[in-house]
Amino acid sequence: MKIKNRPTSVTIQKGQQFPLTIKRLGINGEGVGYFKKQVVFVPGALPGEEVVVQAENIQPNYAEAVIKKIRKKSPHRVKPPCIYYDRCGGCQLQHLQYEQQLAAKRDIVIQALERHTNLEVDTLDIRPTIGMDDPWHYRNKSQFQLGNEKQQVIAGLYGANSHKLVPIHSCMVQHPLTDKITQTVKQVLEDFHIPIYHERKRTGIVRTIVVRAGVQTNHVQVVLITKAEELPRKELIAAEIMKRAPEVKSVMQNINGSKTSLIFGDKTVLLKGEEVIQETLGDLSFELSARAFFQLNPVQTVKLYDEVKKAAGLTGSEKIVDAYCGVGTIGLWLAKDAAEIRGMDVIEESIRDAKKNAEKHGIKNATYVTGKAETWMPKWAKEGWRPDVVVVDPPRTGCDRAFLKTIKKVKPKRFVYVSCNPSTLAKDIQFLSSLYKVEYIQPVDMFPHTAHVECVSRLVLKND
Repeated sequence: MKIKNRPTSVTIQKGQQFPLTIKRLGINGEGVGYFKKQVVFVPGALPGEEVVVQAENIQPNYAEAVIKKIRKKSPHRVKPPCIYYDRCGGCQLQHLQYEQQLAAKRDIVIQALERHTNLEVDTLDIRPTIGMDDPWHYRNKSQFQLGNEKQQVIAGLYGANSHKLVPIHSCMVQHPLTDKITQTVKQVLEDFHIPIYHERKRTGIVRTIVVRAGVQTNHVQVVLITKAEELPRKELIAAEIMKRAPEVKSVMQNINGSKTSLIFGDKTVLLKGEEVIQETLGDLSFELSARAFFQLNPVQTVKLYDEVKKAAGLTGSEKIVDAYCGVGTIGLWLAKDAAEIRGMDVIEESIRDAKKNAEKHGIKNATYVTGKAETWMPKWAKEGWRPDVVVVDPPRTGCDRAFLKTIKKVKPKRFVYVSCNPSTLAKDIQFLSSLYKVEYIQPVDMFPHTAHVECVSRLVLKND
């Protein structure tokens, strides 16, 4: 069943209450139902439930509503164990049994393909979602905004669809080490009377505490995001953080003076310790700098990258492009089974890390360059070098259209697409569908209890 928005005249009024049967979960984890042929999204509602809702936000093709009463409860509904769940907005699905979360995420992928492609979705091989044995305390990186409450420094997340900061002392999806260090850093800032940034007034200094933990190494990096480079007694602050938390091997400062929702600015400086921390995946170890991309769930990352290797179908003779390569994790995971790896990323620090990681592991068949794939791949093609396999792991916005046009020109035999956003995955697949066939899509649950779902898609060149 497709849930494409159905054009209709508005029949629902703001504040109106009405009964609703929930058909499925939407891409943001909300319940989806229909009232007089109009789609209604209801956060917190589950498939199969009969609820009474109140309309809050009316749009031409849909309405958003809140639950007033559950008349018939889903047998898969559970009590969320997190005390912040109904306030912080970080998770969307703690009220749903985990096995059903996995089924719902596969369905979210199907919805995206139905909405954004003209493929015969019923005929596609969309596999069951690969889940976690223990779906808690998995995130190795936290980004907690700072604020003031009753003359004390607070650290937390903004509530769903709001700019109200919810103080969080312990998060059930964060690795315990990131929780511990965040609270330590918060206390140090308070003890040193460091002014906390005020978003509306644009006063104060420190905006965000970013903590990344090497889950296998127990090494921790702290990044203080500040409005300006000036930070009183910064060396003393860094030393005190490392004194109180010996696990911290790196304290960095990142300057972001823009009025933006983006966490990081362009400039990062070392305050104390090392510029990188160490982490391992399988038998590979990686150096991670402050802004370098690294998967947030290391346990599932091993499963994800093994699926990438399967989809690449390597025999040892393939030339591979690792686009949007970050610190080189995927390429290095594949390198020993390929003839050559060439990776690129627009973040220079990531490429430096990728080169170091390749050198450290004695991997001679990997080359890393700064820049865009759509720039490098045509250049290499002119020089006579064409990849057999292209692997891509883009941000949530999906692949750049210029990159996809380059794929159509270079025509690798296999295109392995690692996606964290089913909607942009579907749109990109549609763009490539004239030349590439979708052999299968493998969902992987990288973020239990949220609506996010990662996918590994294997596309093969038609008539190859």
